Amino acid sequence: MTAQDYASPIASPGRSTPGLLEFAKYFISSGAALAVDAGLLAAGSHAGLAYPVSAAIGFIAGVIVAYLLSTRWVFEARSLENGFAEFTLFAAVGIAGLGLTELILWLAIDRFGASLALAKAGSAGCVFLFNFGARKALLFRRRAR
Repeated sequence: MTAQDYASPIASPGRSTPGLLEFAKYFISSGAALAVDAGLLAAGSHAGLAYPVSAAIGFIAGVIVAYLLSTRWVFEARSLENGFAEFTLFAAVGIAGLGLTELILWLAIDRFGASLALAKAGSAGCVFLFNFGARKALLFRRRAR
């Protein structure tokens, strides 16, 4: 895989590279998805749900927000033509990210005594990098011709 595989087709001289532009847009869209995710985590926990349940609800809602923004604003290139297959793979990456989130929350809270907020902040950073890399490589690159 080359750097060109990660580039958007809308490169222009004098602007940041398309890959960096996509990364910045993904960062912003992930912030929106994280706000939904963390908001539902906090609301669920406040309502008495166990943190793994609240985290799962928030993460699923965040995946939906991330998908909508990713396909409508962040990425120009698409690897798949089938929208259902694309969302399924996008969600599968999200499920893997959810597993990573749950593992980090469990380790941080139950094993190291961290607060929920600190554990969520740490997991969000790790899962952001995982999701961007996996989604870019699997879904949002130019198709081989």
